[in-house]
Amino acid sequence: MSELRTLLVTGGAGFIGSHACLELLENGYEVVVVDDFSNSVPAALERVEKLSGRTVTAYRADLRDRAALAAVFDAHPIDAVLHFAAKKAVGESHQVPLQYYDVNVCGTVVLLDTMRHHGVHHLVFSSSCSVYGQPGATPISEQAAPAPTSPYGRSKWMCEQVLRDACARYPRLCAVVLRYFNPIGAHDSGLLGENPVGTPHNVLPYLAQVAIGRRRHLHVFGRDYPTPDGTCIRDYLHVLDLAHGHRIALEHLPGRPGLRTFNLGTGVGVSVLELVDAFSAACGRALPYRFVPRRPGDAARLVADPALIARTWGWRTGRDLAAMCRDAWRFTQLHPAGYDG
Repeated sequence: MSELRTLLVTGGAGFIGSHACLELLENGYEVVVVDDFSNSVPAALERVEKLSGRTVTAYRADLRDRAALAAVFDAHPIDAVLHFAAKKAVGESHQVPLQYYDVNVCGTVVLLDTMRHHGVHHLVFSSSCSVYGQPGATPISEQAAPAPTSPYGRSKWMCEQVLRDACARYPRLCAVVLRYFNPIGAHDSGLLGENPVGTPHNVLPYLAQVAIGRRRHLHVFGRDYPTPDGTCIRDYLHVLDLAHGHRIALEHLPGRPGLRTFNLGTGVGVSVLELVDAFSAACGRALPYRFVPRRPGDAARLVADPALIARTWGWRTGRDLAAMCRDAWRFTQLHPAGYDG
């Protein structure tokens, strides 16, 4: 366990944030959550408490609310921050770009400023493979030149630049950027999983709703990409492996000022149709889908080169696509209408 003991987790009730909270609690950390619950529900944190047998202190607040955020720092001896809170849908970001820049970039600036005023110098930042845009080759290493193609991806890249400038100005700041690829799955108990509010923006939760009968079929965006079956290829990783990666990053923060960047992925590409087949196998029946036109900003192929984090910290994924789909389906069966259903 790191010398950092009390952690602030922004967006801690979300899909990735809640699994990270559980990982941290199970490893002895104290966890404080700030979440505005715009795309999450408090019930996720109740599940985290049930699974861990420990208490999460949670505040409903918007990161852009300086007074509310300062009050949280005043109330707790925060040692480090894991920053997940953000709007995160590529397609939606083209429809409401200003919201993405406001929430993602401005929220990060306010958080960093609040940390500075309260003497907190350790941060793990949730970034995304979307910063790479449409790379010329895969797998993608951290040396690839970022060229995001969506407001979402650009907002994450801007946040990384904010962090870089902050580290240059404030030499005590220790920050790690984790660019992760496509997290899916659920806790293997079936009690904790992905529970989007409203229509899912990501493929697997939408597919899960098709499997449970809440939606008629999956929309597959594009069938003419330069890939073997014409659909986009992504690097899917289990959310529990991702949560473990955040804990590993946290343990390596102290004593290492400046900014470091790592990919989190499996290094294995899976097409949309291959994902449909894998989830169909998990739930025991073929799931219907329909092809629709491409979405703006979608890259044909995004697959990680995770060698740097494996070489530096020994982190590797441990769960395959079948386990990701099996765990997601178990959660869906137990929660056909979400946590509150």
